[in-house]
Amino acid sequence: MEQAMLARAYTPLRLGPVTLPNRFIKAGANENMSLRGMPTRAMLKHHESMAAGGVGMTTMAYLSVNKVGRTLPDQIWLHDGVIGELRAVTDAVHAKGGKIAAQLTHGGSFVTGVFVPGRLQSSVSGFNPAGLLRGNIFRRGMTEVDMEHMVEAFVTAAEHCVSAGFDAVEIHMGHGYLLNQFLSPMDNNRKDAYGGSAENRARFPTRVLAAVKQRVGQDIAVLAKINVADGRRRGANVEDAIITAKLLEAAGADMLVLSGGRNVESGWFMFGSNMNLEAMYRVLGKWSLSGMAIGATAKSAPSIDFRELYFWEYSKKIREQVSLPLAYLGGVKSADNVAQCMAADFEAVALARALLREPDLVNKWEVRPEEPSLCDNCNSCVAYIYHPGGTWCIHRPANVLEDNQLLASSGGS
Repeated sequence: MEQAMLARAYTPLRLGPVTLPNRFIKAGANENMSLRGMPTRAMLKHHESMAAGGVGMTTMAYLSVNKVGRTLPDQIWLHDGVIGELRAVTDAVHAKGGKIAAQLTHGGSFVTGVFVPGRLQSSVSGFNPAGLLRGNIFRRGMTEVDMEHMVEAFVTAAEHCVSAGFDAVEIHMGHGYLLNQFLSPMDNNRKDAYGGSAENRARFPTRVLAAVKQRVGQDIAVLAKINVADGRRRGANVEDAIITAKLLEAAGADMLVLSGGRNVESGWFMFGSNMNLEAMYRVLGKWSLSGMAIGATAKSAPSIDFRELYFWEYSKKIREQVSLPLAYLGGVKSADNVAQCMAADFEAVALARALLREPDLVNKWEVRPEEPSLCDNCNSCVAYIYHPGGTWCIHRPANVLEDNQLLASSGGS
């Protein structure tokens, strides 16, 4: 391991108007630590522990830009009434010396846990397989007026994030949500200026980021999370991702977080390993509608073995084509992996499962870099996104259920 490269990961990183204390990011991953659209004390403790453990910036996952953009009933959506509770979380993170980003998105037609009256907005119209379990059977292609309203929804949501004390917003353009429904040819077969070529498919997501950057870019960093590829034959590939990255760079993005895969069609690609069906059945019930749907999807997935840095080849190609800061995500399991990312000129590394296993992993690697992550990539934590206590690593003490039934402002650690 190149010690100088590892040391670089512990140096500050400037992103727009914000400076992170180091280059480690807790990646956005649904916590299920919200109640009636408000963050809970469990959410506060979760992100507080990341900052205390040395993470430079933690990411609160899936804050919907409006109420109909939620994919699950208790998910947070941004409005005036939630700012005080969000401020309790951001204050707790700041008190531990860390920064915190808000992951902004809208589910579009990918709404699996909430019934939404009327057709769901998406890139195109027609049948909506992702919404079948909740009766969201049809979707409609967005018009220019719809797009104007959606851009303003993202902008207003970002303004709420400024008021709530966030240091950055991460606009989620991956994993099958609304903006990815424009980027991916798996959804987007439009014949107008928003469909066809990769440039056209990126037009609306780029417009969203540019508007957010213009409105709040002086106050907070503006990031985007994109897929390096969708992981399916008909999906977007790395060449498409390079075009998206170049357009987002030109639009003023302060950093891109590189991910991959889609929630339904290629979860195995996203996690670099197969879903843990046993854990899913344990949490959801094998014969529940959700359990049966997940089981059916898993049966069509290829069997793959986890490998470290599983998005490396894709991400390196993007790194070679753009100049803006990039966060490498996908299978970072050791200090050697971190040093490799730094040596390849990635400005940051993003981790999720490894930090659920060891919230103090960043601090550990600074003093004991020879010790690898204890995460065994069993993917049980993914199943616990649907648990009443919120996501957790099964190798750690269980979450305190009561913490997920009290609002964030009710107390910290």
